[in-house]
Amino acid sequence: MRAVQLSAAGPVLSAEPPVRHEGAHGVLVRTELMGVCRSDLKEVAGTRGGPGQFGHELVGEVVDSSTARLPPGTRVCLDPNPPVRRGTGFARALWVCGEEDAVARALPVAPSGVSARRLVFAEPAACAAHCLTTAARHRGTDLRGTAVCVLGAGVAGVLITALARRAGAVAALRNRSPDRLRFLRDNGILPDEVARRVAPDSQDVVVVAASFVFPELLEEALRLVRPGGLVLLYGGTRAGDRLSGLDCDLDGVRRGELAVPVRWRGKPVVVGGSYGTSPTDFALALEALAHDRVGVERLVTREVDLVDLPDVLRELTATRYLGKVLVRP
Repeated sequence: MRAVQLSAAGPVLSAEPPVRHEGAHGVLVRTELMGVCRSDLKEVAGTRGGPGQFGHELVGEVVDSSTARLPPGTRVCLDPNPPVRRGTGFARALWVCGEEDAVARALPVAPSGVSARRLVFAEPAACAAHCLTTAARHRGTDLRGTAVCVLGAGVAGVLITALARRAGAVAALRNRSPDRLRFLRDNGILPDEVARRVAPDSQDVVVVAASFVFPELLEEALRLVRPGGLVLLYGGTRAGDRLSGLDCDLDGVRRGELAVPVRWRGKPVVVGGSYGTSPTDFALALEALAHDRVGVERLVTREVDLVDLPDVLRELTATRYLGKVLVRP
């Protein structure tokens, strides 16, 4: 059973077995647990730009494999970025097919003995780790002692903030509406010092980590960053996105992971992008999750069965929901 996008009314369930796509190698993964990502909801709503990645947060076990690098019994997560062909992770099983190196990169090996409720966060945690390593690359130095402000207190923003603190940054987390910050405080996820006020022109790095790089959020980031500092685009962008008064192709910068010196109302800043992950990012994320250094399980507010997922996805696209929804196969 798997959830597929075949209906104008949204996802539906298919009883057809997972498809074994063409490719030199194929690995069949039986899912253990799945997570609903904001980008899944964008795909359901038809608002996501770029390639589809429907159902990409998961932990599972290899049950059939043509490569000795991933023998049956191996516990894996999923990196949706390597060039492979795969089924959706919203399924009881999925095939991942392609060249051997790409398949191995697409299925990072997960540690045994670690809760699936933690490991299901591997992909978003790897994206958060990549965001921070990209910020360090754009700045030419690590983040230790730097002032980092994250705009957007969803799962991505929380993970970026937590990993920034682990890297030695002085991190702050902000959100346009107070309910997300209140949710994080009530669940013991957000320390008081992280929710502090941030003065204009004070931050070395400001990460725009909301679901989209909305103009008002980008303007807020440009207001908070110090002269010469970095505004990092992490949230979604579309081709042609620009901000009036800022000479910058936002989508090109984000997807190309560029760092562009610009001026905003006379202030010199650098606008950079973060997009995707690397094997190193997954290693960092899995190490942090294995040692419970992020507290991700406190973000989980709902678990549903796969048979109920189509209705749940339609509900989530139409309502504002706090926390993380997990899916049991």
